[in-house]
Amino acid sequence: MDWGAIVGWLDAPHAELARQVLQRGTAAIFAVAFLSTLLQFPALLGERGLSPAPRYIAAGALEGQPSIFRWHYSDRFLRILCVVCIAIALALVAGLPQLGPPWLPMLAFLVLWIVYLSILPIGQVFYGFGWELLLCEAGFLVAFLGSDAVAPPTLALLLIVWLVFRLEFGAGMIKLRGGREWRDLTALMYHHETQPMPNPLSRWAHLAPAWWHKVEVLGNHFAQLVAPWVLLVCALGAIGGVRGDATGVTAVLGAIMTAAAAIMILTQGWLVLTGNFAWLNWITIVLAFAAVDDRAVAWLLPAWPETRAYEPTPMWFGILIAIVFVAYAWLSIPSARNLASERQLMNASFNRLRLANAYGAFGTVTKRRDEIIIEGTMADAPEDGDWVEYGFKGKPGDVRRVPGWFAPYHLRLDWLMWFLALGQRGTWFRVLLERLLEADPPTLRLLGHDPFDGEPPRWVRARVYRYRFATRAERRATGQVWMREDRGLLVAPMRLARR
Repeated sequence: MDWGAIVGWLDAPHAELARQVLQRGTAAIFAVAFLSTLLQFPALLGERGLSPAPRYIAAGALEGQPSIFRWHYSDRFLRILCVVCIAIALALVAGLPQLGPPWLPMLAFLVLWIVYLSILPIGQVFYGFGWELLLCEAGFLVAFLGSDAVAPPTLALLLIVWLVFRLEFGAGMIKLRGGREWRDLTALMYHHETQPMPNPLSRWAHLAPAWWHKVEVLGNHFAQLVAPWVLLVCALGAIGGVRGDATGVTAVLGAIMTAAAAIMILTQGWLVLTGNFAWLNWITIVLAFAAVDDRAVAWLLPAWPETRAYEPTPMWFGILIAIVFVAYAWLSIPSARNLASERQLMNASFNRLRLANAYGAFGTVTKRRDEIIIEGTMADAPEDGDWVEYGFKGKPGDVRRVPGWFAPYHLRLDWLMWFLALGQRGTWFRVLLERLLEADPPTLRLLGHDPFDGEPPRWVRARVYRYRFATRAERRATGQVWMREDRGLLVAPMRLARR
C-alpha cells in the first residue's frame, strides 16, 4: 500500500486558514463557556444553587450519562476544572499546543470536550440550549485537525462541513415547517423586538422599514436553505477530485465553497450586530471557515500563501481520522433522518456523547414581548410598600436603559427569565425569590442591580409587563428605550416564614 499516495488524498494543503480559525476560535469560545460556568454555576446549580446539582445527581440523573461528576461533585472541584480548562483553552488560542505533534492539540481539545460534556447533564434547564450541544460537537471534531506540522486532514474538515450543514439547513427547515411568519416574510418585523436578549442595535434594526425586514428573511432563507447545499456538494466534489491537487477543478470548487461560507459568515455577523445569542452566532462563523480555501483567500489577499510545506502525516493519525470519519457517518444517520422528517426535532441528541446532533432555532417568532419584573420592599405590610425593581444584567427592565452587548458570554439566568415570561415555569424561580429575601450574595452577583445594597427586603413579588420598543417620537419625548404596560401579578408578595 502506497501510504504517500493515500496521504496525498487525505491532506488539504489549501486549508491552513480554516484550521487556524477553527482551532483558535473554538478554543476561545470554550474559554468563554468555562468562564460563564465558573462565575454562574455555583449560584445557579451548585451546592446551594437554585437547582442544586448534588441533589440532582443523588436522584440518579446521571445514570448512564458520561460525566465525571458521577464520582464526585463539589463547587470547589467544579471551579478547579473550569480554571484548568480556561488555561488549556487560552493556550490553544495562543497556538501553543499546535506547535507540537498532532496528538497534543487533539488531547487538549478532547479534555475540553470531556469536561464540558460532563457539565451538560447536571446543568439541567440552565444548560438546555442548542449552542451547548454545538460547542461539545465542535470541540470533538476540531480535535482532529492536527498540528501546524502536518497538513489539515480533509476528512476532518468534511465532518465540520457536515456539522455546518446540519446546523444551518436544520435551522432553515425548522423555520419553513414552523410559524407562518417565516413563509410570508414577516418574521423579522417582530424578532428584533421580542428576541430573548436585545442589544444596543436591536431597536434600530426593529425600526427599519417593512421592505427591509422582508429582505432580511429572504437573505436568511438563502443562507440556511441554499448555501449549505452548495457547501456540502462542493466539499464532496473537492474530495472526489482530490482537494489537494493542482488542477483547476478543485480550485473552482474551493472558490465556490468559500463564497458560500462567506454568505453564512455575513448572515451570522448581522445577527451578532443585532442580538445577544450567547456564542451561537460566533461559533457558527468559526465553523463556516471549514469551507474557506486558501487559494480564494490569496486571490483576495495576495500576501496570504496558497499552500504551505508540511511534514508527512503520521500513519497512525491518518488511520485515526479515517476511523473517526466512518464512526461519525454511522452516528449521523438519525440526524440525517431528522432533517427529512415532518416532525423535525430541534436541538436534540441521539447518543450519549452529544455528537451528530440535530440543531435549529426560532421555528416560530413571538409577536409580543412580556417581561417578568421582580420587585421588593422594606415595608412591614406589602400594601404599604414602596416597591422597587431588581435589575438584571442583560434582560430588559429599566425602560431608559439601552440594552447591552454580552455575547458571546452567556447570561443563563437572564435567558431563563425570558422563557419564564413565555410560560415555562420551574421550581428554580421560587428559590430565586427566596434567595433575594435572604439577600444571598452569590445570587445577587447574578443580577445587574440590587436596590437594597445587600440588605434583605421584607417582601418580594413578581409582576408581568408588556414591553415594546419606543418609536423615534416616543424616544425623543420621554427619553425611554422601552414602553411598557402593567399586565398584573405573576407571584403575589411573599416573605420568609421566619420573618
